[in-house]
Amino acid sequence: MPLHRLSILAAVALIAGAGPCAGAVFNVRQFGATGDGKTLDTKSIQAAIGAASQAGGGIVLLPRGAYLSGSLQMKSHVELHLDADAVLLGSAARGDYQKGRWYALLLADGQEDLTISGSGAIDGQGRALVEDVIRRVKAGEIKDPMAGNRPDVRERPLLIEFRRCRRVHIAGVTLRDSASWVQNYIGCEDLSIDGIRVNSTAYWNNDGMDITDCRKVRIAHVDVNSDDDGICLKSGAGGAGCDDVEIAACRVRSSASAFKCGTASRGAFRNIRVHGLDVYDTYRSAIALETVDGAVLQNVRIENVRAVNTGNAIFLRLGHRDPNAPIGVLEDVQIRDVKVEVPAGRPDEGYETPGPPVRRPHNVFPSSIVGLPDHPIRNVLLEDIEIRYPGGGRPETANVPFTQLQLVPERAAEYPEFSMFGELPAWAFYVRHARGIELRNVRVVVKQADFRSAMVFDDVRRLRLQGVDTGPLSGAPVIVLNQVQDSEFHDVRYPSGIAQTVRWLGGSSDN
Repeated sequence: MPLHRLSILAAVALIAGAGPCAGAVFNVRQFGATGDGKTLDTKSIQAAIGAASQAGGGIVLLPRGAYLSGSLQMKSHVELHLDADAVLLGSAARGDYQKGRWYALLLADGQEDLTISGSGAIDGQGRALVEDVIRRVKAGEIKDPMAGNRPDVRERPLLIEFRRCRRVHIAGVTLRDSASWVQNYIGCEDLSIDGIRVNSTAYWNNDGMDITDCRKVRIAHVDVNSDDDGICLKSGAGGAGCDDVEIAACRVRSSASAFKCGTASRGAFRNIRVHGLDVYDTYRSAIALETVDGAVLQNVRIENVRAVNTGNAIFLRLGHRDPNAPIGVLEDVQIRDVKVEVPAGRPDEGYETPGPPVRRPHNVFPSSIVGLPDHPIRNVLLEDIEIRYPGGGRPETANVPFTQLQLVPERAAEYPEFSMFGELPAWAFYVRHARGIELRNVRVVVKQADFRSAMVFDDVRRLRLQGVDTGPLSGAPVIVLNQVQDSEFHDVRYPSGIAQTVRWLGGSSDN
């Protein structure tokens, strides 16, 4: 790049105050990078990062070209900027990567004022890199059990792993084809991810982004196509949890769940706000809130979600996967303004590595809110919800009669997933072990008749249904109540022509 172009870029950064890393520009080509996509440019790029750091901060520029690299250590006050035709190309050799918590292309630990910007791309070459990992496992260079005939996620490099960093800004870039999770931010504070694109379906476990034990997080205008969870909040062992997280105006396609809290859930998830989520062609849940390792999950607000061709609408689960951990808490959740269309077949048709099939015959799964005996999920509001199901449920496929709800297993220690209980006795909503559940202006519809009840509530206290419409088709009884105490129904609309709309089973009372 001509020097006058560099000077202009630096001047604009300085005058406009373009971010915490505004300052001198360090062109990686001036440090020996070739950008030919074949020569390993790791040392040259790292030298530019080091020079910018020593200068007190600056912009490390990748101009047009493909820069092949192994692991790079990011430094405080440094911005890595990729021009429109620039690609940071991850090496296909696992030996070129260093390890933070996991192996990754871009690493940082305990740094501050870090920026990755531009309209270029970071490409992990995941397919080729996984092949190299498999070769090394077979050669005995890497010890790995190859569970499921694939290497462990920790042996496959991520694109980004930033730990214990402050004031991190990721903007504009495209992240593609990771060998594992695309990006993981662990114990970071003041994290902003804005306007990026994630296109990573190269292999299993390609989570679009993982936010682990981070505070003050803002994610906006991201477009994710990932071969695993799209946007996922986690809390690991010893972590403080995720707190003060906002996710806005994002689009997600996933072979797992679009937005999820969990599965790793040891610390806490507090003060989470999600609005403006556009979900499509997603195998599992549009919204999944899970605490199974002892975490407190509370004060979650989700609104304005649109999901089409998505396997499940809403899944809330309080479980107990780790017998050495306390049982967690899931409470104070509000989900509003949600419209979901659930298909009859696989919604992730065409993925390179589709989601794992459910091994037992089943009808289409409902949304579910499921706690544990003596540890209920508490205070959940679902308002202005519309879910359209394909219907067509048949007892010949699978059948748990509504009179035998004890046949639905607890499975407290299992991996949380909307299909984890097997066949369920409802086609729209299944709620068990819960306190303070309110459905307000909720409409559920099936396209074809389904022999099951629309809604089943089992061991629920303080149940409020107001403005609930179960559509023109449903099995009978439409709503089943078992061990339900303190319930109120107002303006609940049932299908016409059904003799039994509500069935009360043992221990229920309507106050």
